[in-house]
Amino acid sequence: MAEMKTIQTEASVEDFLNLIENDQKREDCFEIVKMMKQVTKKEPKMWGPSIIGFGSYHYKYESGREGDSPQIGFSPRKQNITLYILSGSDHENPLLQKLGKHSTSKVCLYIKRLADVDKKVLQELIKESFAKAH
Repeated sequence: MAEMKTIQTEASVEDFLNLIENDQKREDCFEIVKMMKQVTKKEPKMWGPSIIGFGSYHYKYESGREGDSPQIGFSPRKQNITLYILSGSDHENPLLQKLGKHSTSKVCLYIKRLADVDKKVLQELIKESFAKAH
């Protein structure tokens, strides 16, 4: 079985974020850390080389595969800031209609910059997601 790449590490979240070359993206990511920290009351941790996670839970699939994952998190990707805060059923969430400019996939919310979205709505989505997290 393949080794899990997304495991919690002791790497510095601050050091990782300070490596982001784009000033606006770096500032946005520090603000997202503050939002998630305020909602979760947990310290951010690096998961793998590029995901910042808050909290953790253990999962086990019927196949026998198991591991740990952050309850919520995000990653500053090249194209977007990817927030891991959705579940399949969240795509009907009326808050998404109020959020502003974004896109989604199964478990991800993608934004280019915080200025494109309503921060209060984003914080509410983060709060709901964390409350539902395993």
